[in-house]
Amino acid sequence: MNTIAIVDYGMGNFHSVARALHAAAPDATIKICNDAASIDQASRVVFPGQGAMRDCMRTLNESGLREAVERAARTKPLLGVCVGEQMLFERSEEGDTPCLALLPGVVQRFSGPQYARPDQGFHDQELLKVPHMGWNQVEQVKPHALWEGIPDRSYFYFVHSYYVVPRNESVTVGVSHYGTRFTCAVAEANIFAVQFHPEKSADHGLRLYRNFVDWNP
Repeated sequence: MNTIAIVDYGMGNFHSVARALHAAAPDATIKICNDAASIDQASRVVFPGQGAMRDCMRTLNESGLREAVERAARTKPLLGVCVGEQMLFERSEEGDTPCLALLPGVVQRFSGPQYARPDQGFHDQELLKVPHMGWNQVEQVKPHALWEGIPDRSYFYFVHSYYVVPRNESVTVGVSHYGTRFTCAVAEANIFAVQFHPEKSADHGLRLYRNFVDWNP
């Protein structure tokens, strides 16, 4: 049985992710899990997150689910979403917060002022707001099974003020532009993680979730 555990540590849009997964993969068993045993028993894991990094890490630690997430990252397909992607790295500038250190690199804030480029469809020198909210194109800089059936430079929905800066550029599989070019999708072994919200990204987001359910790294 293909069972997908959505990690519920109190800081994520778990129900939106569950609805999107149900729509994308009606044949899979989707569970929102707040206990380690259920995460351990699942065949694959989705790790979402939203809010301040310090609160996310504190809540994850207090929930008793940190070790289950770390085990999943070593043993089964794991999909990180938004702050769930950021938490996989070593440290965040947001509150100078230590993270899970499952991937080498840091999380940093968009530094201002951020100006849009005309070739991104903005007027020259248009000041960009932080947080970055809205639809942005994602350039697939490396092929991956989770990009299957999703055209390069498709639009996905973002809501964030921080983004990951991997120490090893080889893990970057997707980039976007918001005043600066930034990594928005990473992959290594059985881990795939994105800064954008697939559950808010219409058909392309649903396809990414479907690809995750079918993925056998």
